[in-house]
This record gives sequence, C-alpha cells and structure tokens, in this order.
Amino acid sequence: MTETRRKRILSGMRSTGRLHLGNFVGALENWVKMQGEYENFHLVADWHVLTTDAESVREILPNTLEMVRDWLAAGIDPAASPMFRQSQIKEHAELHLIFSMLITQARLERNPTLKEQIRDLRDKLKARELDEPQEGEVSDAGLITYGHLGYPVLQAADILLYKGDVVPVGEDQLPHVEITREIARRFNRYYGDVFLEPEPHVLAETKFSRLPGPDGRRMSKSLGNTIYLSDSEEETGRRIMSMFTDPQKVRKHDPGRPEICNVFTYHEKFNPEEAPQIEKDCRSGALGCVACKKNCTAKLNAYLRPMRERRAQYDDRRVLEVLADGETRARAVATETMREVHEAMRVG
Repeated sequence: MTETRRKRILSGMRSTGRLHLGNFVGALENWVKMQGEYENFHLVADWHVLTTDAESVREILPNTLEMVRDWLAAGIDPAASPMFRQSQIKEHAELHLIFSMLITQARLERNPTLKEQIRDLRDKLKARELDEPQEGEVSDAGLITYGHLGYPVLQAADILLYKGDVVPVGEDQLPHVEITREIARRFNRYYGDVFLEPEPHVLAETKFSRLPGPDGRRMSKSLGNTIYLSDSEEETGRRIMSMFTDPQKVRKHDPGRPEICNVFTYHEKFNPEEAPQIEKDCRSGALGCVACKKNCTAKLNAYLRPMRERRAQYDDRRVLEVLADGETRARAVATETMREVHEAMRVG
C-alpha cells in the first residue's frame, strides 16, 4: 500500500538579521505549528535581499546566521524541516531564468505590491539624499531594477522548485501566489505537466498579526520600535516599561480602557490566563499601569526564556552545519525537479 505524501510547504524570509516579536506572531509561530501537519522547507531568501539592497552584501551572511538562530530558537526542527540558503542551490537561478521567459513585463508591472515597494525605495532615496544630495527627480522607472521587477518570478522558482502544494501567505502576498500559478500553468501548457499549481494558505489575521511596538505603531525594524526574541530580560523590561498606555489613566486608581492599551494586547497574547482579571482590574482602577507593565515584563520574559535558552545552544559553526545539512537535502529535491524540467523542455 502506497503511503500518501504529506503536502509540502515552502516558507521563507529575506536575510534581515535578528527577528522580533512581530516576526514571531506574524509568521514564525505559524511555521512551528505547521511542522507536524506538512512537510516544510524553509528558505533563507538571501538573493531576494539584492533586489532592493544590492550594496549590502557584507551583511547577508551575519544576518542569515542571526535569523536562522531565531528560527531554531522558536522551535523549527532542522531534522524535520530543512533550512537552506537560496544562493547555495543554483537550481533557483536556472529555474528563475526559464520562468522569466514565460511572463511579460506588463504583467509584472501590474503586481499591486510593486507600488508599495516603489514608495519604500523612494523614501530610502530621500533619506540618502540628506547625506548625498542629487540633482533632479528620479523617475519610478529609474528606481526599479530588472531583478526587482522580477522578484515574483524568482519567488515562483523558489516555490515550484520544491513542488510546493501550499504557500502560507498574508493577504498582501496573494498576488505573488497568483503569478506563481500562472507561470506553472504556462510552463505545463508549453512543455508538459511538471508543476502543480500551489494553493495559497492565507494565515488568519488576528489582533496579534500586526503586533504593536512600544510606541503603538506596528512593530518594524525601520521604525526602531522592536522587541527582539534575543533581547535580554533587562532590555525587554525597559521596552515594556516605555510602552504607551491609556492617556486618560493618569493616576493609579483612574479607570482604564484596556482595549486601546498596548500592554493589555501583550497580556492577551503572552499572558492569556490572567488577561480577563487584568482587564477587570484595569477598568475598575484597581490596577495601576506600572504594576501592569511589571507583570507583563515577567510573563513575556517567561514566555521567551525557553527560546533564549535554545538560541544560546547555536553558535555560528552549528548554525552553518544546520544550513549545510538542509542544503544537501534541498539540493536533492531541486536537482530532481530540474531533471524533469530538462526532460520536458528537451534540453540538457
């Protein structure tokens, strides 16, 4: 009797360095939960970094090591879920080249996330001009590189190279999955059935999906309002104590509005057992903000402590060993996929 293969997922992140609580609740926590249900491959998208930050190549390896260390700390099991660098599996580049012949420039320019990326690049250029003034206005076309425009094509190669059945994404990434499906259909129509059309698995949006930073805005490295998984307990405490709360709760016994308080959001996520009583005491004025923040700090540090202990077990050498093993396993799958591609195209 043939054993049914578990559905396969390809998940990845750009090499951005240490991860924060927003990354954890927005993606990493879901990766850990999906380990038992799916066959997971985890991609370090180091080539994707070059699409918007080609000058920062020296930071890619150290950022990769820090990020993978956080994956391991969060509970990704390298024995069950291979972790690997995109740049070390050359088949990504070959399949990307083939796929780039199957999609038009006009289709890529209609990608709705491109406009957001142009805005980000323009903001970055304006910040740089404060130090290095430039003459004249740079057009949107002048901001976008060939590789940046083709970002979704490389992403399609990442997914289809491993025959991904399911792609876990947020709502904003659905257009990229549709491009992947279009490319798979066109390849199959031209050359023969090699690729499945992967289905999007939209990660449920909750009030924690866009976890606020201490300043109340969505947690983001660019805003400098992060709490990192690897922060010390003392640094975590300083961040929590600096958090905005209800501006109407000036004194300890003033009644509060927990629904607008960032600290209460953290209690709901990381201290759910006590959250109902905290809400009641906040509304009645029995609980002051300082005591509430100290309790939040203690509960968040307790939540993160096992992750920090796991993280400490992985020095750079051990992380590189995990990646090397994952790359060997990923390469075997990628090589077999490209054998099928060459056979279908009658090349190679």
